[in-house]
Amino acid sequence: MRVHIPSPLRSYTNNQSTVEASGQTLRDVLKDLNDAYPGIRFRMIDEQDRTRPHIRIFVNKVMVNDLSTTIEPGHEVRIVAALSGG
Repeated sequence: MRVHIPSPLRSYTNNQSTVEASGQTLRDVLKDLNDAYPGIRFRMIDEQDRTRPHIRIFVNKVMVNDLSTTIEPGHEVRIVAALSGG
């Protein structure tokens, strides 16, 4: 399935804005993504297996926080990184 990568994480994907990953759950997709692009998962998911506060993950335009969310073939995953600063 197609995974959209935000600008702050593209250094992990060789500056690709869209990559392919597979899995039956969001957790599986993120693991597959990390297998292909080591270190990217840690930038999105913390040590307690929760989405980091500055990251939002959407599956087919619906925001999800549960990594056990089922992903089906043809679904689209979009990762969004919040901007911060003052």
